[in-house]
Amino acid sequence: MPATPPAVEDDDIAALSFEAALQALERIVSDLERGDVPLEAAIRTYERGERLKAHCERLLTAAEDKVERIKSQRGRATGTEPLDPA
Repeated sequence: MPATPPAVEDDDIAALSFEAALQALERIVSDLERGDVPLEAAIRTYERGERLKAHCERLLTAAEDKVERIKSQRGRATGTEPLDPA
């Protein structure tokens, strides 16, 4: 059985929420673990997984940075910097 086709084109990875990207990455891991994916499809699937992983890492880093800014404020107004820069 061939790998499940990507639910979202690669160009749309940046628009995915963390949860959606993680779910897509989990599907890829499952497809590759089954071992019934043709070589060329497995390579493309793996590459997409790498892009999804990098996207998840960027989102987690941004969330960690936001938490650190909140913690560093310790309940005091320290400026007017928005938590979600535009």
